[in-house]
Amino acid sequence: MADKTGRRAQASAPRTLSFAQWSKAFLSELAATSNVSAAARKAKISTTTAYDTRRANPEFSRKWLAALCEGYDHLEMELLHRLRTGEVKPPAGAKRGSRAFDNATAFRLLAAHRESAARQRAINHNQDSARILVSINTKLDKMRERKLLAASEMVIDAGE
Repeated sequence: MADKTGRRAQASAPRTLSFAQWSKAFLSELAATSNVSAAARKAKISTTTAYDTRRANPEFSRKWLAALCEGYDHLEMELLHRLRTGEVKPPAGAKRGSRAFDNATAFRLLAAHRESAARQRAINHNQDSARILVSINTKLDKMRERKLLAASEMVIDAGE
């Protein structure tokens, strides 16, 4: 069948997204879900395409890892919220539930992050220490200036 221009109409094939388009959708969904299959579905590509691209493209691989890290951070925050507020679990056959806390998981999470939290506190402490040293040096400089000024005034007074 020909159209008005005399060209033959082509069957409309599904339009494929460019790498820039699908990779943005893929990485966004990967960061939100930490799930490669869900990210591939969102980007309308196969998981094979995603994994092949990751192997062939170092920049995409780096962004993939960053998205996974972000996804794990989101997952960890959700878990922390659930551990802090508890989950309402109704007993079998009951209409109302009671709030349950998973203390074992909370303790494992605390143990896993103890070192990184201590490391960050040390970094913050060192920054505070540096600020304190600058403040002390500034005060010492001002004291030296006052001492020199007082000494020069004494010399002027003695000369009269």
